[in-house]
Amino acid sequence: MTEPFSREKVVSGVRKACQGRPVSADDLALLAQRVEETLRGSGSAEIDAYEIGLAILGPLRELDEVAYLRFASVYQAFDSLDDFDAAITSLRVERAEREASNPSDDPQDL
Repeated sequence: MTEPFSREKVVSGVRKACQGRPVSADDLALLAQRVEETLRGSGSAEIDAYEIGLAILGPLRELDEVAYLRFASVYQAFDSLDDFDAAITSLRVERAEREASNPSDDPQDL
């Protein structure tokens, strides 16, 4: 069974992961837009739900790391602390790489 892409479905799916986090409705709308643009850019006429979930992970990771972990833990079926540990380690490595490539000009940060 296929159904048309729905930004609202993306937003409602991610909203639970963002509960209690500093993420606005506008943030969620932009995330859904980014997901839709990514999927349309793939050129496929039909995309399965798994691919939509994968398309959500990247923008959500950038938006809020805690919400990302919540979503990923369900979506990717984390079943052990090792799964969480691996995801957290990956987030820390990415953050360190970002900070190393964008050093602050503020002398207080040095």
